[in-house]
Amino acid sequence: MYKTVLLPVDLDEKQSWRKALPAALQYCRANDAALHVLTVVPDLAMGVTAYIPEDSGHKLIKRARDALAAFIEENIPNGLAASGRVAQGTVYQRILEVAEEIGADLIVMAAHRPALKDFLLGPNAARVVRHATCSVLVVRE
Repeated sequence: MYKTVLLPVDLDEKQSWRKALPAALQYCRANDAALHVLTVVPDLAMGVTAYIPEDSGHKLIKRARDALAAFIEENIPNGLAASGRVAQGTVYQRILEVAEEIGADLIVMAAHRPALKDFLLGPNAARVVRHATCSVLVVRE
């Protein structure tokens, strides 16, 4: 049923994958699906770039790639087809774009309990659910 599963994670927030990772692994095993793990780093703000070194964006992405490779090595069992990807930009937009690019059948992601500001602005999970063209499993923390 599912052949390509996308798991977005925030490598700095364990709650973004603590419960979503086991769910994604379960779907991958049950369907012999490939797992794509995605982390998104923010764009450097235009006004801030005058104050930071020119290669900071490249260093940020390299650190994220290294951290994602370590995450996959530590958390994805051998024998499961898994790959990692680092994207840069707005979290929910990049999740949706990568899901389209890889032909994801399922996005598995964590969601926190919404705060009042989330009802007004909408958290990433809610935006992904509203706009994804594939199934989305939201795992509550």
